Order: sequence, then C-alpha cells, then structure tokens
Amino acid sequence: MAQSDSLSEFLEEAVNAAKTAGQVILNGFYQTKLVEHKGSVDLVTETDKACEDLIFNHLRQKFPTHKFIGEETTAANGVTQLTDEPTWIVDPLDGTTNFVHGFPFVCVSIGLTIGKIPTVGVVYNPIIDELFTAITGQGAFLNGKPIKASSQDELVKCLLATEVGTKRDKSTVDATTNKINSLLFKVRSLRMSGSCALNLCGVACGRLDLFYETGFGGPWDVAAGVLIVKEAGGLVFDPSGKDFDITSQRVAASNSFVKDAFIEALAR
Repeated sequence: MAQSDSLSEFLEEAVNAAKTAGQVILNGFYQTKLVEHKGSVDLVTETDKACEDLIFNHLRQKFPTHKFIGEETTAANGVTQLTDEPTWIVDPLDGTTNFVHGFPFVCVSIGLTIGKIPTVGVVYNPIIDELFTAITGQGAFLNGKPIKASSQDELVKCLLATEVGTKRDKSTVDATTNKINSLLFKVRSLRMSGSCALNLCGVACGRLDLFYETGFGGPWDVAAGVLIVKEAGGLVFDPSGKDFDITSQRVAASNSFVKDAFIEALAR
C-alpha cells in the first residue's frame, strides 16, 4: 500500500482534476449540447469526452507510471483489464442524461485502485458545488467536513435509491419494475436520480439509507463512491449479499444497521 503522504498527494491531484473538469461541465450545463447515442437511451456528449481527456492528461502528467481506465476511452477502445498496479478509474460525467436535460444531478467521479482495491475517491457535482472525498482509513468528507452514513435501523423508514439502467428489452424492464414493485412495500420511498456515483455518496452522507443497481456501465461508476461509503461507516456489497466485485456491474450499499433486512428484501 502506498504511504499516506503519497495518498494525500493522489487525493489532492484528483480533486484538482475533478474541479477543472467540473468547470467544463458547469460551463456546458446551460448551453446547447451536441448529443450522440451509445445505445437507444444511453447518451454521450462532447463534454464527456473533453473532461476525460482533461482528467487523464492532468493525472498522467503527475503520475506517469499509473494505469488509466475511463468510460469514454473504454467505449472507444474496448475494456482495459484492471491489474494490481495503481489505476485511475474515471467517469468524466456521471449522469449524462441529466446533463443533457439540465437536471443538476451530475458529477465527475475519480477513483484510484491499488491492488484492485479502491484507495482514493473523489466525486464532484459542480452544479451544486459538492465535493465528496475519501482516502482509505481516513474517513469520508463533503466539502471538507466529515460525513457518516445514517443510523436508521428500520427498513420501512428507509429511503431507497436505484436506477432502471439503459436496457429496454422487455425481460430486463419487467425484472427491474417487478423488483421495484416488491421493494415499495418495504421501504418509505424510492428515488431514481440518474447517477450511480452520487447515489453512493447519498448513502455515505445519510441522505439515502439504501441503494442498489445492476447493469451499470462499469467500474468507473463505482470506483470512487464505494470507498466514500465505506469510509463514512456504510457497507458495500453485491445485491445478492455476496462480497462486492468492482468489475461485476452490480452494487448495493446501506448503512450498517439494515444490510441484512435489505438483502432479504432484494432476494424476494
């Protein structure tokens, strides 16, 4: 594991990169967007691409021996294998559909894995200027102030977030809506706000009690957020209850009190 002073430097540069990219997102947020389709409802804009280039160029200059995995480069060049080497995993604009529609739930997500383990995490929403950060073993923060997951211990009083994803075939939509239909009888309410990374941060700071999503884009959606949840005292796991796997496109998160009840509810 890298020394803590190195981790602090990694975090500082990730924050600098996120804030620079965030300014590009903020500038583009109120302007007409040039939108392309990766799928029937999966969108990408010139801002996604510009921000990924900007972030990678910044971090490569500072840490030339590190590896890089990004949503847009992966889309263009195919999957990059995650190794034990220090690897920056970046979603330059999580919540692209929100960005296109002017819905202010968008963020830059920058995670660093070492030995395949999330070690540094930065999630920045430039529209409302919220910066979530974490270093392994050092706690989680929102705009520099410590955050903690909620202490709600009754599932029926929990606020749940999920997403419907980008697949629109009947079997996927039916499975998704049937699961939501079942869960609505067991929790207080449900939110779908369009950003996996910000949903994880919502659990970390106690705005949300529960979150799950399957079939999201890739490790760039979760690399930063899962660390922020853990450092805030929350739990991250596979929706089946098994251990979380960063490459699996499956994630669930909760506070430390309702995990078992949540897994049971997800299984039904």
